[in-house]
Amino acid sequence: MDSSVAPVMMIDANQKRLPAGEKRPSKGGWNAAIFVIFVEMAERFAFYGLAGNLITYLTNNLGEPTATAAKSVNTWVGVSSIFPILGAIIADSFLGRFNTILLSSIIYFLGMVLLSLSVSVVPTEHRRAVFYTALYILAVGEGGHKPCVQTFAADQFDEDNPDEKAAKSSFFNWWYLAIVFGASTAILVVIYLQDHVSWTAGFGVLAGVLAVSLALFLMGIKRYRKQSPTGSPFTRMFQVFVAAARKWRVSEIPGGRICYEDHDGRSQSPCQTGGRSLVRTNQLRCLDKAMIIDDNDASSKTRNPWRLCSLNQVEEVKLVLRLIPIWLGCLMYCAVIVQIHTFFTKQGSTMIRSVGPHFQVPPAALQSVIGFTILVAVPIYDRILIPIARKVTGHPSGITMLQRIGVGLFLSILMMVAAALVEAKRVSIAKEHGIIDSPKATVPMSIWWLLPQYIICGIADAFTIVGLQELFYDQVPEVMRSVGAAAYISIVGIGSFVNTAIISIVQNISSRHGKAWLGNNLNRAHLDYFYWVLAGLSAVNLCVYLGIAKGFVYKRVECDDTEEEKGLNSNIYLDEQI
Repeated sequence: MDSSVAPVMMIDANQKRLPAGEKRPSKGGWNAAIFVIFVEMAERFAFYGLAGNLITYLTNNLGEPTATAAKSVNTWVGVSSIFPILGAIIADSFLGRFNTILLSSIIYFLGMVLLSLSVSVVPTEHRRAVFYTALYILAVGEGGHKPCVQTFAADQFDEDNPDEKAAKSSFFNWWYLAIVFGASTAILVVIYLQDHVSWTAGFGVLAGVLAVSLALFLMGIKRYRKQSPTGSPFTRMFQVFVAAARKWRVSEIPGGRICYEDHDGRSQSPCQTGGRSLVRTNQLRCLDKAMIIDDNDASSKTRNPWRLCSLNQVEEVKLVLRLIPIWLGCLMYCAVIVQIHTFFTKQGSTMIRSVGPHFQVPPAALQSVIGFTILVAVPIYDRILIPIARKVTGHPSGITMLQRIGVGLFLSILMMVAAALVEAKRVSIAKEHGIIDSPKATVPMSIWWLLPQYIICGIADAFTIVGLQELFYDQVPEVMRSVGAAAYISIVGIGSFVNTAIISIVQNISSRHGKAWLGNNLNRAHLDYFYWVLAGLSAVNLCVYLGIAKGFVYKRVECDDTEEEKGLNSNIYLDEQI
């Protein structure tokens, strides 16, 4: 393209490229992100205040069997984690992230108000229906909130500004630290209210916190950097598949031409403002046919986007496709960690929970141990382990994102092993004291025996969950970051469904060969066997993940390469632009 039409650029003191005469924006940065962080803390406070003790309400107040209640919790968590895919598409294509967050926050608040009413003023005969209606209204609110809040907060840091880019590198650690604080506080405060005051008081507090968070979000409205919706990112992806299919007989020849031009006619020069050029990769070469300029393309005055795509467009599709195996490889991890909301809580309810003469620890309150573990683990990881690893590996982040995720997957195996051993010990003590047929009797074993599995879970989350957040933000195309966040969140949702399927299969097989492993009487059940099954499946999954991670290619941007790398790539791949 004619360079005379390009905007005149200048470089400021921080090396950010700005149009001539334009001042650095005063919006964004930590001053804006802090408001969004408080909103997310409140949402996590509400979610865990509900999810953390939901199985107790379903079994004790609605009278559902333990296995059924566990499936109900998993299904709700799963749906809440799949709706964000739809929310992300709406945000990126139509409403924008700010408007989507605002609308979903209002829906979430209304759902929590209805939930509070369902446990108080709604007649008993209609309580179950209204309760579940409110739950799934909350799931709709989650759908718009989850994929947008984190990406909206991360958008407040400009990647072209070295100072803000450095701040963003630590943002994901501190972001997760903040939401863990909100979740842990909810588990300690709200669950105590639910168990010792009333469910109305517990859910009422959650509704109040959501109202305050909505007000805080609106207070920061003048500080936010807002990005307009860019249209459906899936259209660009489909164009690549269609163009590659139409040219399936075309072969790239040495010296042949490929397209570097966006559909709007702008040239993709390295490091240009508003668009970052991706380096061409050797994976999924079949898609490269979409950017080959053949005789029909060369003779056409305008480019048909369904027949000829740019290099960036093709590489964006490759980025998404490369993440799918990682997504699949992490499902088992999420199928394991959902035990904290279900069977871990039921385990604790059968044990000695007394602290002093007048206080009993709510069984769901042990979930706060996970949060406190993360509060300790993340700063240690960020300030101690990473600098040491950086010196050893030479990697800017100490270890790669996939290595970080892999450490968490390994720890999840240890978590289930620890849980299985403790459960076997609990059942053996119940047998020794002759209370194996008394499901409501307290087993003379302290609830603190469960601490190892909760602590390991917290450390695993600090590695895997934060690693997944960063991976699905960093490795997706910039126009699909809300979708990337939704894809990460959907791992938790599909993992919950996987766990539900495993429960059904285990119940089916075990009932055919004796008594079901997951009966209402945990003393007679074989929950430890179920944990061993999860540990074995997790071990197999880790082996598969390692194979996937070994072949993964990270996103590379032209302006991040060294001059030597640029020259090499130019000699191999670049050709004249049209």
